[in-house]
Amino acid sequence: MSHEFFCRMQAETGVILNEVQKKAVLQTEGPLLLLASPGSGKTTTIIMRIGYLIQEKNVSPARIKAVTFSRASASDMKERFKQFFPGLPSVDFSTIHSLAYETVREQLYKERVDYQIIEGNTENGLHKKLILRKLFESVAGETMTDDQLEELMTYISFIKNKMIAREDWPSVKCTVPKAVKILQRYEKFKQTGHQKLLLDFDDMLTMANDIFENEKELLKKYQSRYDYILTDESQDTSLVQHKIIEKLAREHRNLCVVADDDQSIYSWRGAEPSYLLNFKKTYPNADVLFMEQNYRSSKEIVETANIFIKQNKNRYAKNMFTKNSSSKPIIFKKFSDYKRQAKYLVKEIREEGNLSDIAVLYRNNSSSISLINEFDRAGIPFFMIDADNRFFSHWVVSDILNFMRMTFSDKRPDILEKIHTKLNGYITKKQMMALKRIRNNESVFDNLINFVQLKDYQVGKLIENKETFQQMKGMPPLHAIHVIRGRLGYEKALEKMCERLGFRKEYLLGILNTLEEIAQDLKTMEEFAARLKHLEAKLKTSQFKKDENAVTFSTFHSAKGLEFEKVYMIDLVDGVIPSADDKKGDMEEAVRLFYVGMTRAKKHLELISYQKKEGSKEVESQFVSDVWNIVHPSKKIESKGTERHGAGKRENTKDSAVISPNAIRDRSALRSGMTVKHRVFGTGTITSVDQETINIQFTKQVKALSVEMCLERGLLELV
Repeated sequence: MSHEFFCRMQAETGVILNEVQKKAVLQTEGPLLLLASPGSGKTTTIIMRIGYLIQEKNVSPARIKAVTFSRASASDMKERFKQFFPGLPSVDFSTIHSLAYETVREQLYKERVDYQIIEGNTENGLHKKLILRKLFESVAGETMTDDQLEELMTYISFIKNKMIAREDWPSVKCTVPKAVKILQRYEKFKQTGHQKLLLDFDDMLTMANDIFENEKELLKKYQSRYDYILTDESQDTSLVQHKIIEKLAREHRNLCVVADDDQSIYSWRGAEPSYLLNFKKTYPNADVLFMEQNYRSSKEIVETANIFIKQNKNRYAKNMFTKNSSSKPIIFKKFSDYKRQAKYLVKEIREEGNLSDIAVLYRNNSSSISLINEFDRAGIPFFMIDADNRFFSHWVVSDILNFMRMTFSDKRPDILEKIHTKLNGYITKKQMMALKRIRNNESVFDNLINFVQLKDYQVGKLIENKETFQQMKGMPPLHAIHVIRGRLGYEKALEKMCERLGFRKEYLLGILNTLEEIAQDLKTMEEFAARLKHLEAKLKTSQFKKDENAVTFSTFHSAKGLEFEKVYMIDLVDGVIPSADDKKGDMEEAVRLFYVGMTRAKKHLELISYQKKEGSKEVESQFVSDVWNIVHPSKKIESKGTERHGAGKRENTKDSAVISPNAIRDRSALRSGMTVKHRVFGTGTITSVDQETINIQFTKQVKALSVEMCLERGLLELV
């Protein structure tokens, strides 16, 4: 029966499944964990499995529940099922939130409780973001920034998805002032601050889980609705989501969980990859299958990515492989200045015909702005996944524009009020209030000096400020930004704010650097302001170019599940990936994120880094060094300062292929506590070693390296 099914599907669709994929299709009874490496045909296998249940096992489509990570995934899977099995009725494809909402709605209707959702399209002006902004203002006594709102919402979502008890809320890191108090008031407001019960999307999950826990009859109703449950992208599923599915499948236990622990990149919003690693504890009789064959990428990319991900310890021992042919070596580029990477990409891509086969990937959305600027100037169309226009409304951008406005007229205290704490005149809040009461239409600096009580040291500074703004009148915007950052003290003010409020310095300085790129070659500050408006409009319209011949711009996170002929990974510098937070927290997730980026490429993968703006010190991401060491273990970095190099070559390198006669070549010679010298990373102490991985503490960090590679290539020697 199974042989006939696979033959029929091959004839109808042209799809030939490998042996592991066939096992995944046929293993229909009981719990199954299907670990699917990138490009391993996961979606095809899932669809075939559902078709097999219906056609060969005579399961009614209505008895099958497929839970996906997003509405887009649910829609895509539904469409794929229709293509493979055009004559069959569709099964129930939905998100976990959709399932939770259905459960909550039914229970609240039974209890006669009126409710309102406060996310998405809302009514009565009640929206989660607006509520949190007002609560922040009442608790903290100041206006909330967009970054703080984003962090607070992530904090709340993390707590709900991790099912963290109220008494443990303070243990969760959040730099937003008084975050715990705001959350407490938020929860109380939803319960009592309105005539209806207010619910956000995360409440749907926690309430659905509680309902399944306490309402046995309703749980039984949902359990009896489905005989087979399948969850996709389960590495992105949170603890509360796992618990809902666990309860739903408790009776029949016909649960197929499709995941890749190596692609778990959402722990910051509550994803629980450890659940997968402990799957057999929850389901002792579960089968675990490994889909390791990659059909997407070239031999070079697959083999390199497979070795790279093995530095992580908390993972299933998988070996991704491919039967695809070789293509070209992974390309490494390092520029002397960060501004050159966007110009380089334009030069490389502008002559390409099929732009939709090209992606530029980055860690942070802010990286996209310089790309938009250069590609727009070059007339190259682009499509942005999950475009985020917060850059243009960011307070740093507003600050720079307000500084520039002061050069046109220094008679407006309302403008000075917005920047006075970031100006090196040290104007206090009290002094600012006194200034606002003066209405003589004279220079704000003259009024401060003549009519407001000042400290002696302030007078000279304010005279300097006035002169500086006068000198800036008519200045080209790039020069003006330099003056604002330096002479007017804005950059030092930002550094102090980062120390005091926990803002990320690299992120804020990155915004200033991007503004300088935009200002390049512009003659007036008016042109600069107009350019920002133009780019903001371009950003918004770029979201609608998905089906056009356009280059894709995406974060590593949003690119998961996608594939492209050519992939350029940019801004690969220390502080971005891995970030300072990665180093303090989960470095393994940063490794997984880099791995996701690498495995989007089919044939062409390019890793792009640059040197510090201030000087020649390298700040290249350690992950680039790791990949370089995998691809070219016989070459080490040396400062050369050259810019140009081709595929398989890299600036700042020279060949040193000779293996030391003192190199350790025997596994038994590696022991914890030994001091060794690594050819690239220098001297360190072995902290642990097992069959696959050796961990070595170097001066600044612990590196997890492949034992096999270290021995085979003579990378270590005894000190």
